[in-house]
Amino acid sequence: MIYDAIIAGAGPVGLFLACELRLAKLSVLVLEQAPDSISPLKQLPFGLRGLSAPTIEAFYHRGLLDQLAPLQAPKEGSGASAPSGAHWMQQARRAGGHFAGIQFFLDNVDTSRWLHRLPSPASTSLPVDMQQIEAVLTARARALGVEIRHGVGVVGFEQSDGNVTVYAGGETFLASWLVGCDGGRSPVRKAAGIEFGGTDPEFTGYSVLVELADTDALKPGRHYTRTGMYTFQQPGTIAMVDFDGGAYHRTQPITREHVQAVLRRISGTNLTVTALQLATTWTDRAHLATDYRKGRVLLAGDAAHTHSPLGGQGLNLGLGDAMNLGWKLAATVHGHAPTDLLDTYRSERHPIAEKVLDWSRAQVALMRPTRSTRALEAIIRDLIETRDGATYFAGRVWGVNLRYDLSGNHALIGRSAPDFDLIGGTRLGELLSKGTGLLLDFNGCALLQSLAGRWTDRVTYIATDAKDRLGLSALLVRPDGVVAWASEANPDHKEVEQALGRWFGSNT
Repeated sequence: MIYDAIIAGAGPVGLFLACELRLAKLSVLVLEQAPDSISPLKQLPFGLRGLSAPTIEAFYHRGLLDQLAPLQAPKEGSGASAPSGAHWMQQARRAGGHFAGIQFFLDNVDTSRWLHRLPSPASTSLPVDMQQIEAVLTARARALGVEIRHGVGVVGFEQSDGNVTVYAGGETFLASWLVGCDGGRSPVRKAAGIEFGGTDPEFTGYSVLVELADTDALKPGRHYTRTGMYTFQQPGTIAMVDFDGGAYHRTQPITREHVQAVLRRISGTNLTVTALQLATTWTDRAHLATDYRKGRVLLAGDAAHTHSPLGGQGLNLGLGDAMNLGWKLAATVHGHAPTDLLDTYRSERHPIAEKVLDWSRAQVALMRPTRSTRALEAIIRDLIETRDGATYFAGRVWGVNLRYDLSGNHALIGRSAPDFDLIGGTRLGELLSKGTGLLLDFNGCALLQSLAGRWTDRVTYIATDAKDRLGLSALLVRPDGVVAWASEANPDHKEVEQALGRWFGSNT
C-alpha cells in the first residue's frame, strides 16, 4: 500500500496533523518509536501544559475543545489542594502567565485593546495535562481512520520523484509524503540533511519528584538565587535551573545524591533528599531548522524547532505547525493547490518559530545568576505590573497577537478569524469543523454567492448577519481559521476571486 502521508511521531503534533490529513480524506500512517503512549512525564505534575489562544481555537474549530477538561484552582474554603506543580493556582490574584518566572495578572490585562477578538468559547489560555491532550487526539485520529503503530520508529528513508520509501522497525513503507514530528533529535530531519542551527545551552534544567526530610526547608513558589532558580510545590515537586552549560543533560543517570547536591547549591540550604521518585532534565538549547521541507519530506513541531520549556510555548508552536500544514498538504495531494501553497508553510511558520526562540532566549537572559540580571529583573517586574506591561506580555504569551504576513490591506488579514455570533445561533468557529474554507457574506450578495459556487468543493459559502460584524461586509477564512481576505465596503469581486484562487487553487 502507498499511503498519502506517513507521520513519524505519535505525540500531540503528529496526532493533530494526522487528524487534519484524514479530515481531508487522505490515507495516513503514524509510526511511533515508543512501545506505547504511557509515561509519568505526561501526567501531573510534569505533564502540566498551558494552551495558548491559537491552540485553543484550533481545538475549537475542529470540535474538540469540549473534550479538554481544564485544570481548576481549588475553590476558596473547599479544603482541596491545587494540582501538584501548579503553585500559581494557590495565589489570591489570578496569574495569566509569566515571563522568566515573573508573573502578570489577569486584573491588569486590558483585553479591550484586541479589537480583532470577539467573545468566544475559545478562551485565551487553558491549563491541561499532556496525557489528556494525547488521549483526545488519539481517540479522534482512530475515529477518523488513522492507522497508528507503536514500537515502530522511523530510522531512514529514500525519496523518488513520486514517493518516499520509509524504513522503520525493520519494515519498509511507501508514501507520497513523509512528515517528521519525531522530536528535537529527529531521525527524519537528520536523514534529510536539514541544517539545525542555533544557540547552545546555558543551563541544565531539572524536574524532579522527591521526598524531603523537611518539607519546610523550602519556600513554595518560584525563587531566584545567587546560583540559579528553583520552583517548589509541596510536598516534593521541584524544578531547578543550574547554569552549567547544559553539562548534565542526558549525559549520565540522575541520582538522588546528584539531585540533592544541585538542590542544596541552588537553594542555599542543607536539606536532605530521602528518596528520588521521578526525574528528568532539559536545557535551553534553541535550534531551528533552516528548511521545513526537502523534496517530499516535511518537518513539524520539535523536529523543526527546539527551545527551553520556559513559558510552555513549545507544544503550542508545534500544534500551530500542524494546523497550518495539514490543509496545505492535503490540497497538494488532491492536486488542486496553487503551485506555491506548500511553500507558504515555511514562510508563515518559520518567522513565528524565530520569535518564540528569541522569546525563550530573552527569558534565559533574565534568569542568569548575576547581580546585573537581578537588577534588570526588578525593572521588568515593575513594567509587567503596569496595565500596558501586563497587556503586552499577555498578548505574546497567549498568542493573541499572532498574525501572518499575508497580502491585503485589512487589519484582520493574517489573523485568526473573530468568532462571529451569527444570526440563528451558529458561531463562525463551529462552521470550520469540516476543515474547509469559509466565505462569510453578511449582506447576502448574489454575485459573491455565484463566485463562491465555483469553489464549492473547497469553500463553504454562508450568507447571514452577525450580532456584531465588526463593520465587515464579508470575509474569506482559510481552513486553519486564518482570515485570507476581508472587506468593510461592498466586495470587489475581482479581489475575492483572486483570494480564492490564491489559497484554494484553480476552479476548473
